[in-house]
Amino acid sequence: MVPAVFFVVVGVVGCWLRRSDDVENWLLMVPLLAAALCSPRVTALFGVLALLLNRLFTVVAPGPNLRVESFLLDVCVVLLAVLVAVLRSRTRDYVVRLQTAVLAAREVVVRPVPRGWGGVESATSYLPADTEARMGGDFYDVLTTPHGARIVLGDVQGKGVASLSTAGAVVGAFREAGYHERDMAVVAARVEDGLRRHNALLTAVDPGHEPRFVTAVVIGFLGDGSHAEVVNFGHEGPLVLGPGGVRHLPEGQNPPLGLAGLTGSGPARISRVPLAPGETVLLVTDGVTEARDDQGEFFPLAAWARDLLASDAGRRTTAPDALLDRLVGDLAEHTGGHLTDDATLLAVRRTA
Repeated sequence: MVPAVFFVVVGVVGCWLRRSDDVENWLLMVPLLAAALCSPRVTALFGVLALLLNRLFTVVAPGPNLRVESFLLDVCVVLLAVLVAVLRSRTRDYVVRLQTAVLAAREVVVRPVPRGWGGVESATSYLPADTEARMGGDFYDVLTTPHGARIVLGDVQGKGVASLSTAGAVVGAFREAGYHERDMAVVAARVEDGLRRHNALLTAVDPGHEPRFVTAVVIGFLGDGSHAEVVNFGHEGPLVLGPGGVRHLPEGQNPPLGLAGLTGSGPARISRVPLAPGETVLLVTDGVTEARDDQGEFFPLAAWARDLLASDAGRRTTAPDALLDRLVGDLAEHTGGHLTDDATLLAVRRTA
């Protein structure tokens, strides 16, 4: 539509001015504009129309543009526009195929979570800072296990393919250990070991590879219906929103995954916390807490949660879906829609 409207406007103005040389120069912009916006075929069509209208104006108002070399110059411009459209179309097709491959790889790491999976209500949201690449190191998962629902959310140091690979190693270890092992300490140890072996493999392949660490939170919902076990690996403490207000779950209990060997820490410390069916656990990565507005102020997540519960809407519901919808909207308003880091959100509530 853009080159078509431009073509019509130039044609009308040309009829009014009756100056073929000026009209010809403006009409040559039509195929160039189409090359930036349209397919090669449509660009060629606009080029032919521009040539025909140019010749028509030249015949009606003869001038220096009637010469053969002027016509050949017009043809060269049209051919150049078609070539640009072809190259742009091929580049776009390549980018689309690349994005499809990246999304397929990411879906192996971050699987869709069905509603009610694991016997808990959950909602997830992934907001990539790079909307084209969508290749970050944030991850989450919700498991249904013989020992109750277990969830994880984490953030890998760095970005790109290497961070996605590291996230896959951590999530893969969690999925196996979280399902088969009853003891959360064993789950934590196996996840740590999975990351250690992954870093060792990458270092063997590339001696210049720097081992990556991961901050993460693992929560296991206990079968008593009122408690949960929390293992925090250097991640910000999750928030719990419920009738009793807002409270923080433990944070900083253990070093990030991948650093246990350097710190010499022993078995992971596990906290048993009360968690009623009416309370919603909110886990986020630092893309949320470090999101800045135009004044450079961080997003005040804890204050936001308290204000939400104090409002009428917050008192009516803290359902995971509604909670994340509200948070994503307010986060976009705070940042003006421009995130500097990937933001991943997971909200979970135990069903009655």
